[in-house]
Amino acid sequence: MKRRIFGITGWKNSGKTTLTEKLVAELVRRGWKVSTIKHAHHDFDIDKPGADSFRHRQAGAMEVAVVSGRRWALMHELRGEDEPTLDAILSRLAPCDIVLVEGYKREAHKKIETRRLEAKDRTPLSAGDPHIVAIASDFHIVGEDLPAFDLDDTNSIADFIERATGLTR
Repeated sequence: MKRRIFGITGWKNSGKTTLTEKLVAELVRRGWKVSTIKHAHHDFDIDKPGADSFRHRQAGAMEVAVVSGRRWALMHELRGEDEPTLDAILSRLAPCDIVLVEGYKREAHKKIETRRLEAKDRTPLSAGDPHIVAIASDFHIVGEDLPAFDLDDTNSIADFIERATGLTR
């Protein structure tokens, strides 16, 4: 079965993370099992210096799993390997109803483009990306053929994502 994937893309400070967070909450409220993938800058770290798992990685471990009764995480150090493809990461996720992908501007899945007046760059991405199927912004969009939503209209955007990905009961 092909995974349902829908992307949230846009320039820095365009509202991607806030929209993703609201969409996860809304889709979960509707009864869907949702997973997310966030593309980050190369130097991000989810581990704190001094933590046991950090020390394991610093010592040279390729993968470190941290496991508790509430959650588990697996960190993989690339140590010179290429960054894994989106498909490689998707293949490692547990089954779910939909995966929301934040970032990954150049990938070929359906995406909504976020735009904010305060964003660092406001150059529209939709003109150069046929996989952008809608726009969510905090200002009126003119001259676009794509469906446009208010950035805060989470319900309508979630409805659109359900339709666009065939997510139905």
